[in-house]
Amino acid sequence: MPRPLPLLTLAVSLALLASTATVNAHNITRILAKHPQFSTFNHYLTVTHLAAEINRRQTITVLALDNAAMSSLLSKQLSVYTLRNVLSLHVLVDYFGTRKLHQITNGTEVTATMFQATGSAPGASGYVNITDLNGGKVAFGAEDSNGKMDAVYVKSLVEIPYNISVLQISQPLNSAEAEAPTAAPTLNVTAILSKQGCKAFSDLLIASGAQTTFEENVDGGLTVFCPTDAVINGFMPKYKNLTAPQKVSLLLYHGIPIYQSLQMLKTSNGVVNTLATNGANKYDFTVQNAGEVVTLETKVTTATITGTVKDEEPLVVYKINKVLLPRELFKAVLKAPAPKGAKVVADGPAADAPDESVDQTADNNGVNKMDGGRLAVVALSLFYGVVMFS
Repeated sequence: MPRPLPLLTLAVSLALLASTATVNAHNITRILAKHPQFSTFNHYLTVTHLAAEINRRQTITVLALDNAAMSSLLSKQLSVYTLRNVLSLHVLVDYFGTRKLHQITNGTEVTATMFQATGSAPGASGYVNITDLNGGKVAFGAEDSNGKMDAVYVKSLVEIPYNISVLQISQPLNSAEAEAPTAAPTLNVTAILSKQGCKAFSDLLIASGAQTTFEENVDGGLTVFCPTDAVINGFMPKYKNLTAPQKVSLLLYHGIPIYQSLQMLKTSNGVVNTLATNGANKYDFTVQNAGEVVTLETKVTTATITGTVKDEEPLVVYKINKVLLPRELFKAVLKAPAPKGAKVVADGPAADAPDESVDQTADNNGVNKMDGGRLAVVALSLFYGVVMFS
């Protein structure tokens, strides 16, 4: 009779399973959310898209600023693009825990930051000097600040050895290069769409004249949901049955006049207005999410975000797997008799476009999931334990 799998083998196998599931699983937004006194710093890491960059890196140290320190930085009224450079100077691309800070060779070390990693930091301006001072204090200063050490270490918030360390420093690091005015990027919506698998949607915007409304809203913030070429091509026979004004309304329905990162969509579920919203004509839909999956529900159809085309504030463009059908143009009707869980069908001149295979799940904020290969390793370890102890 085969003997049962020993507890030791099972424990080792489960440990392997746990280790594969937690690799690179840090999330700076969630870490800082546990510390309300860093809420402003946390907010601007998201606004400047640095949070996603931090989460994608395996080894990182974040020099966090509390709300008071952030207030002094924001008083400089820097543009969001310049603020990104300044905050990226506070993200070291190496691991520094509390113990390492006090064990620096020769008492001082110069380390690269995310500002240096962007390639836009001239000379040594993307480096930070860390010096272990007498009396147990540790000072920090930008390398281009003529040796001035602006801040000192206050305390450690989180340390996951050699993965991520979040350390509070007393005040912002000053750098003339990081604070130099940074021009906003030139963003052409239709040009971006045309190069990223959304050419068919871009062509419809131009042909209908809806392009103008999209372009006018970019500077103030714009979120675009783009049905990909395969989806649009399958929808075209029904799109042609719409009147010219209806076509414009349908296309404008695929834009929100505000910048909404994927993380923002996940944390602010609910009804949103669109570029087509106008008085009595609501033209709204509901954003929902289940874990990493974000859906857009219109009462007529439900579309899923399948990828990110462009995310550069003030513009973000997502791919979706269906055309969004507003109830103002398409009447939702249930089939009768309708069994439990019946699907909604369109009673207007168009219906849902066929699903496109998901090309890539949108930005998951840097948290990796276990892949098939790692799962196979765990399965083999379990099998080995069974064979050895049978």
